[in-house]
Amino acid sequence: MKLLTKDLAKMLPPLYSQEDVPDPLVRAHFFSAGGAGDWWITEGSMQGENFLMFGLCYVHEPELGYVSIGEMQSVRGPLGLGIERDLYWTPVPLSEVRTRYVREAS
Repeated sequence: MKLLTKDLAKMLPPLYSQEDVPDPLVRAHFFSAGGAGDWWITEGSMQGENFLMFGLCYVHEPELGYVSIGEMQSVRGPLGLGIERDLYWTPVPLSEVRTRYVREAS
């Protein structure tokens, strides 16, 4: 599966354009097929030869941060499975992702 399609790249707002948006839309969701890890993406842009994205990353604990498509493509879980894009994702506000999908670390 192709993680980043041309349509998805066009749909994502450019990096840093959401800084003043209190509750940005999560426009894409990626997940580790064979292990722990979810990435809910709010924006992204080409940076050199790689596409860099920003959003809520939940591997060991939820945190806002950056991830590149190159990094995602190189990850393999214990069963050799990679990261996949949620083909059925519907954009929702980040607050809804936090409420519905993420248990915040205490």
